[in-house]
Amino acid sequence: MRKRLYEIIEVAKDGDVVSTVYDALMLCTIVVSIIPLAFKNQHSVFTYMDAISTVIFIIDYLFRWGTADYKLGKKSVVSFIRYPFTPWAVIDLISILPGVTLLSNGFRLFRLFRIFRTFRVFKAFRYSRSIIIIVHVIRKSKEALMAVCTLALGYIIVSALIVFNVEGDSFETFFEAIYWATVSLTTVGYGDIYPVTTAGRIITMISSIFGIAIVALPAGIITAGYMDELSEEKKEEKNEEKNKNE
Repeated sequence: MRKRLYEIIEVAKDGDVVSTVYDALMLCTIVVSIIPLAFKNQHSVFTYMDAISTVIFIIDYLFRWGTADYKLGKKSVVSFIRYPFTPWAVIDLISILPGVTLLSNGFRLFRLFRIFRTFRVFKAFRYSRSIIIIVHVIRKSKEALMAVCTLALGYIIVSALIVFNVEGDSFETFFEAIYWATVSLTTVGYGDIYPVTTAGRIITMISSIFGIAIVALPAGIITAGYMDELSEEKKEEKNEEKNKNE
């Protein structure tokens, strides 16, 4: 019984209609629960929407806690003690807190919990197969991604140091130079802070050109890993089909 419940609440596998319906229900609930964040004025219908979504989130949380041994792969009490401290469980709990209206109405301090409604967006990640694959890719490629991040950070600091000394009048603090270097690296170019001398503009052009290459590296790493992950999944599915036929 609990094993089937675990299969339902996890990301649906091919052919599992009940699990697919459950995932769709949770995604719809998440979308509905964050709609009030797009409005400044609070309406009574939003209160009911939040109450219903909170109840659903609590039930989902209890289901996941009750099948923690299957999730963590350890058939012991330790799994149930450990589960509330796992990243996904923490996100679930933070998502539930804003809906505790008794606390939010009784104490002004707890109104801050309403900000945590934005965390409900992250709940949607566990119901998307594509996002789960991307998370696996990031975990496998963390060394390469860390190397790229280190390169980008070093490039930002060096560029900021150079432009801060060349453009002393345009940048009042070193933080502004860091901000400019980050904007130039990502080729966003807000235009609120910019160099005015010829040397500073040359540095900006060089920084932007190299920035394109650095920003493109993570995208290439994640794309390659994503394609490899899809290939592995297809191979596993073929192997499972062969085993069933045999």
